[in-house]
Amino acid sequence: MKEKILIANRGEIALRIMRACTDLGLDYIVVYTSADEDSEHVRINLDSRSNRSRAWRVSSYTDPNDILAVADHTNCTAIHPGYGFFSEDFRFARRVTIRDRPLTFIGPNWEVIRSLGDKMNTKRVANRLGIPTIPGTDAPIYNEMDAEDVARRLFDEQRATGISNPSILVKAAAGGGGMGIEEVQQVEQFRRVYRRIKNYAKRQFGDGGVLIEQCLRDFNHIEVQLTCSRHGERVHFGTRNCTIQSTGRQKRLEAAPGFDESCFNYEFDGREVLDRIVEYSLKLASHVRYDNVGTWEWIVARDGRPFLLEVNTRIQVENDVSARISYIDNKHPNLIREQIRLALGDKMGYSQSAVEFRGASIEMRIVAEDTQRGFAPWIGTISRFEYPEYDWAAMYTHVPSDRPYIIPSDYDPNLALALVWGKDMDEAKTRGRRFLSEMTIAGEAADGSDIITNVDYLHRNFDRLLTF
Repeated sequence: MKEKILIANRGEIALRIMRACTDLGLDYIVVYTSADEDSEHVRINLDSRSNRSRAWRVSSYTDPNDILAVADHTNCTAIHPGYGFFSEDFRFARRVTIRDRPLTFIGPNWEVIRSLGDKMNTKRVANRLGIPTIPGTDAPIYNEMDAEDVARRLFDEQRATGISNPSILVKAAAGGGGMGIEEVQQVEQFRRVYRRIKNYAKRQFGDGGVLIEQCLRDFNHIEVQLTCSRHGERVHFGTRNCTIQSTGRQKRLEAAPGFDESCFNYEFDGREVLDRIVEYSLKLASHVRYDNVGTWEWIVARDGRPFLLEVNTRIQVENDVSARISYIDNKHPNLIREQIRLALGDKMGYSQSAVEFRGASIEMRIVAEDTQRGFAPWIGTISRFEYPEYDWAAMYTHVPSDRPYIIPSDYDPNLALALVWGKDMDEAKTRGRRFLSEMTIAGEAADGSDIITNVDYLHRNFDRLLTF
């Protein structure tokens, strides 16, 4: 039976999945909520009478019953979760694949998602394999004396490596999203902070377990893009640098490759460090039998020491940054298309030796936000949205160019992803600035004030790319 994909996401990623399905000759269904009725991913599938049944309204993108009801009613055979929502929810992936009418989950095996979704488990496995992780505990600590011993050791180790102002983070083990974290700069403060975090964790999460790790300040955020198959094939598509982020740790500018000597005078051999973290990432992927697209996230200290941060078991927003410096048969790979193919059981059909790396690429996340006020979201109506077209650029957006668009307040006000690439990083930066300068975004809020976006912020931060 021919495969049919339900796209359980919205906006630009839904559009990119649609195009990947079309490229592969696969039918698809999209879902949408009332807030997204004007989104391009919906309107495209409602405009034509023959496509009318391709868009189905649901109450929420996070209601599994709604999603699965649409999949069953439309005879879908697979679900693509995109990123966010259900993309790293192993319970949803398991439910999809073991139900009476099983579907293919387009992503890794649910057991792999469960294993790598637990950051502490990932850290324990990495440590056993000799892969460097952030110094600290890889399991919750409940005893104050044991915790203080760990804290003293971390302070001593930092001083031994020449860190003049060492500090550690004390975290609620069951926390998340930045909740239940405090920094300690002197060991004499530790017991007081430990007790406070332990009590907070017990009160908020029902678990008084505490984690302790070194606080790393001066680092770059590097990612390794892997593509793996159920047949044991593993290929990487290089590295990217995602250090420029909002105050909420949301990425705003990304570039590939991860380091470039033209941008900064590093204290280390950038190529050697990148090669090493790629090797480590492949080692962990092999150990857990990773079987789809995924991203290994690292932080690299100013002196070149790498530490594995986590593994994202999904396609990422910035996957195309890596694809634009990669070539197979002189063409950029489409990693979303690869993700679908491999999830449906195909063999990769190429090896690492077939992948050629050249040039540089940059992604710019265009967001309706006020970067002068803590990246506060801007809500209003876009009346004009235009951008240039070049053979060295790509634009992914759900914002229509032929009609007004009300930014829904239900979701982050992300408007578009703009990709540029060139023969080197200098050319990519020049093209990125040119692309932004030639964009036109107009609109107003309910009070008549003009639209606010982060375009100026992106312009100002090009010179910070790949630097410490």
